[in-house]
Amino acid sequence: MNIAILSGKGGTGKTTVSTNLSTIIGANYIDCDVEEPNGFIFLNPSQIKREEVQVDYPVVDSNRCTLCGDCAKVCQFHALVRTKKDIMLFEKLCHGCHACEIVCKQGALTFEKREIGIIEEGRYGNLICRRGILNVGEPMAVPVIKKLLKNFPTGINLIDCAPGTSCNVVNSLQYADSAILVTEPSVFGFHDLKMAVQLVRNFHLPFGVIINKYNAEDDRVQKYCEKEDINILGAIPYRREAAEAYSSGKMIVELPEYKEIFEEIAKRLREVFPWN
Repeated sequence: MNIAILSGKGGTGKTTVSTNLSTIIGANYIDCDVEEPNGFIFLNPSQIKREEVQVDYPVVDSNRCTLCGDCAKVCQFHALVRTKKDIMLFEKLCHGCHACEIVCKQGALTFEKREIGIIEEGRYGNLICRRGILNVGEPMAVPVIKKLLKNFPTGINLIDCAPGTSCNVVNSLQYADSAILVTEPSVFGFHDLKMAVQLVRNFHLPFGVIINKYNAEDDRVQKYCEKEDINILGAIPYRREAAEAYSSGKMIVELPEYKEIFEEIAKRLREVFPWN
């Protein structure tokens, strides 16, 4: 079973929930926030293996090219531009779809590969931890996410999605059986939670909400969930000792109060998403 963990915006504690919950329920951890993967900071897995992620890009044979420009016209990503002297390539815009190769009547295009990131896999006890890392300056995260999610480990897998509701999150949700939405009781958190709810409903996924940085004086999330018939899986209070543990790279379940809270969330999770 694959459970996606997402949030409408960054900074809500999505990774904190993902990493700590993975140790409590014994789930493998998959970090799909490939532009800023930081779950390994807390889990610190060992026996790391690495694999490159490569994408195709076209190479133009100037001896065959007649500068007809058909390749540039068919490229919807504007990766190819015809000039008076040659066909220019903006390789970071290329999605490797090979449409340019198909329309080229002269057979002037071939494809080579370039690295845009890596996949890392290690172990935290009996759990498998995987993450994708997009190279700095690369604009396309989706190929890294797709390769990361191509083969899942056996068992329960927690997919730590990118923040927001972008195409990176959409691609991750395609591999999920259910979802956990992490939010916080703030104006921005509440606004973006509603966007995330709409997204998972479009995928027809069963889901629940965890309120991080819980503040008893602000009940807008609870009222919204009650109105929308959404399960609240738990609430994680904001305490100084938890912030100190987080800032030093420690798991907050090392604190007895928070371990008990996550165990209650795990119990609630099994009631909402039964997997055994």
